[in-house]
Amino acid sequence: MKETYCKVLSVALICSCVVLLCSCVRDAELTYPNTPGGNFEALWTIIDQKYCFVEEKGVDWNAIHDEYAQYIDTLRPNDYRGLFNTLADMLNCLNDGHVNLYSSFDISRCTGWYDGYPENYNPALLSLYFGNNYKRAGGLSYNIIPGIADTIGYIRYESFSNGFSSSNMYYVLEYFKRCKGIILDVRNNGGGSLEYSYALASTFMDETTHIGFWRHKTGPEHQALSDWEKLYVEENDMPVKWRKPVVILANRRSYSATNMFVNCMKYAPRCCIMGGKTGGGGGMPLSYELPNGWMVRFSSVKLYNADQQSIEEGIEPDTTVFLLSEDKDDIIEAAIQKIKEYD
Repeated sequence: MKETYCKVLSVALICSCVVLLCSCVRDAELTYPNTPGGNFEALWTIIDQKYCFVEEKGVDWNAIHDEYAQYIDTLRPNDYRGLFNTLADMLNCLNDGHVNLYSSFDISRCTGWYDGYPENYNPALLSLYFGNNYKRAGGLSYNIIPGIADTIGYIRYESFSNGFSSSNMYYVLEYFKRCKGIILDVRNNGGGSLEYSYALASTFMDETTHIGFWRHKTGPEHQALSDWEKLYVEENDMPVKWRKPVVILANRRSYSATNMFVNCMKYAPRCCIMGGKTGGGGGMPLSYELPNGWMVRFSSVKLYNADQQSIEEGIEPDTTVFLLSEDKDDIIEAAIQKIKEYD
């Protein structure tokens, strides 16, 4: 009996909304036996034909096939942990945090996309700017930075998986109404919902703004991609607005939906991005099932900025600042100074 591959696809972006589409399909060309070699060939072929960043990652996927096929040939048929580790190592050659292998006993993880970059974040220093009596509104933590002449608000957003509403945002901005500007800290925010990413960006947009494009895979060839489709942050995604300066703090672990948020804020007025380069993750993932039931997740939709440049490898800040001090947060200090300098 032929194997069935179940595809769960998050693909269509319409303006600022994410449309989730789920379907099961039969791909005759991806039918392999449930053996170590069969699972290996299935995984390699899925990535080769469905993953949208093979060439952008700069890897020779054919050479990687030949290298890892040798390891597969040495595995015993029941060595499922050895098979998992070998397949995970092969996937990690792509250096992509959106590429994961899922089994009932483990999930593969790639750290290469942020290893070797400055941390640029020390949570122990946040109390200097945040205080201990900070407020919470949905997923947003916020307070007015104490001890400075120019009143400046600080928002810490740890994950785009933590939601917030327009009502939450109203009370946050009402609290900051006397502030000269806001510092919005998304360092170490690993992503989550693109819906919240667009809504947060819309808070700082005066009008509907073109912020990029998307294209999805249309065939097995590496460059088989759909036509360019524009992406917008809609002005009414967030009815509550902030029209004073805002400084966004990012680092290499600002990933996925956070990466897209930073891209959006590149087109916001009165905004400056500070810190380090984001981690990237500029793709929309789907999942395929291997013959043994394991799932592989990977990107099949490429996201670009408004200049048609891929944002997969990250976004450079407007101003690069490193956290070097042990008794203060140099990046927050630079953001405070930046807001003070606004007319």
